[in-house]
Amino acid sequence: MRLSEGFIPTLKEIPREAELPSHRLMLRAGLIRMLAAGIYSYLPLGWRVAKRVITIIREEMDRIGGQETFLPAINPLEVWQETGRAADFGDMMFQFKDRRGRGMCLAPTHEEVICDLARIHIRSYRDLPQIWYQIQTKFRDEPRPRSGVLRARQFIMKDSYSLDAVEEGLDRSYQLHREAYQRIFTRCGLDFIIVGASSGLMGGSGSQEFMLISDSGEDTVVTCPSCHYAANLEVATSVKEQMAEDAFSGDTQLREVHTPGKRTVEEVSGFLHIPKSKLIKSLLFIAEQGPVMALISGDDDLNEAKLMTAVGAFRPAHQEEVRQICKAEAGFIGPIELEGVTILGDLTLTRTKGMATGANRDDYHIVGIDVARDVQVEKFVDLRIVGDGEGCPQCARPLKVINAIEIGHIFRLGTKYSQSMGATFLDEKGRENPIIMGSYGIGIGRIIAAAIEQNHDKNGIIWPLNIAPYQIHILSLNADHHKCQTVSEDLYQILTREGWECLFDDRRLRAGVKFKDADLLGMPIQIVVGEKNLAEDKVEIILRKDGSRKIIAIDGVGKEVKKILTQKK
Repeated sequence: MRLSEGFIPTLKEIPREAELPSHRLMLRAGLIRMLAAGIYSYLPLGWRVAKRVITIIREEMDRIGGQETFLPAINPLEVWQETGRAADFGDMMFQFKDRRGRGMCLAPTHEEVICDLARIHIRSYRDLPQIWYQIQTKFRDEPRPRSGVLRARQFIMKDSYSLDAVEEGLDRSYQLHREAYQRIFTRCGLDFIIVGASSGLMGGSGSQEFMLISDSGEDTVVTCPSCHYAANLEVATSVKEQMAEDAFSGDTQLREVHTPGKRTVEEVSGFLHIPKSKLIKSLLFIAEQGPVMALISGDDDLNEAKLMTAVGAFRPAHQEEVRQICKAEAGFIGPIELEGVTILGDLTLTRTKGMATGANRDDYHIVGIDVARDVQVEKFVDLRIVGDGEGCPQCARPLKVINAIEIGHIFRLGTKYSQSMGATFLDEKGRENPIIMGSYGIGIGRIIAAAIEQNHDKNGIIWPLNIAPYQIHILSLNADHHKCQTVSEDLYQILTREGWECLFDDRRLRAGVKFKDADLLGMPIQIVVGEKNLAEDKVEIILRKDGSRKIIAIDGVGKEVKKILTQKK
């Protein structure tokens, strides 16, 4: 591609709306342009990168026996209502009616469509196993679309689905995808980790995320440098630092204390002259089965993903619901003698004594609580957010809490969808069984943004070779110098014939502008053709990754390029 003929609209200024390095650089390098919040056009350079990523994904999915499909982005709403996910997604799902008044939606994912296909066409265990995949546009009405293509409302995704007859088959399909994802991300030049994760709205018996460590990441993961334990903060556990001895002892005389206007943990602990760890936060939610109160220590925060795992979908209780159920305002509610409410306690509260919480009476708290004696806890479960420096659950060494970018997610769905949609098969004995499913997703745009987050400097992008839009960037520093132009043109033709993809800067611009654009665009190899080196029939080769330079004879350029690029592969 000749830059004089290409559509690569670079920007000199840093766009004000872009906060993350990847977002800024994708805009500045002319990879994308925003049409509306969370909705982007991929321009030619950005689409070349996307196609390279897609090619890698296709090769690895085909390698594990995947069969590519292309499923409709517009779905009838009723298939989503069969599984209940139309309500679960809520405002995140784009919904509309067609001209006949039929409810429709733009698919945020495709489990329901796969199930619909399976229940029509899968009849016997002989039809299984299957791996079906697609590369398709998805739609989610994000409330705060930001971070460029990392959190968009329209995005490109590879999603695949495994269909098996037995659990051992799911184990194999899951492992095949796990290994395929490792190869995909490695080939894309990414340094990643695999972490345990929450299944969220997808459901199922477990999942793992593929994460790229980044200060700009919108996710948070917990890792152990000692034993390599890793989990998303949503599901991470820890060995909390040993609580003070008085957490398991102390005054157990139950009594009310007047605490006028003291609602927050800070206010109550200060007023009662007790540490935050001696307080119980009582948080009221409304779940499908009714009111739920979650209890955690005053020095902890609630992990809502863990609560969802315990009770299913829920929402915070409204102010009037809090008053109706607990007879008090938020800040003064608690679990003592509370009727009609399911009470869940965090594991750290199991043996605590001498605790304090709201009295279900405005301006009053109860002190002297022995949790085992005084609180009717239905079950104790892990409900708290893990903190930096807490003990690893595997080796007890200090944990690290760090930011990360999710680039892939794999799920063991089991029979969640097949049971609700009637996707069954007949086994060897003629018995009907639900198909056992797995679901596996990769965000194409996320890979591109993550690669930039991990590979850039102050001057621009540093593309990993396998996903670089072009492998070589030829800079002709003086378009008016006959030899400079002739040698540049010859190198462009020779290298292209040898199978390398070249971006040729043949524009009549100053050398400084060309160097700045070359560093911004970030192709792995720069070949600089300038008058000084041409006097000795030589050119300069610069490696974008480390800035190393080498002066090479013109007739040796092809050999040197081949050496560099084959070594990098």
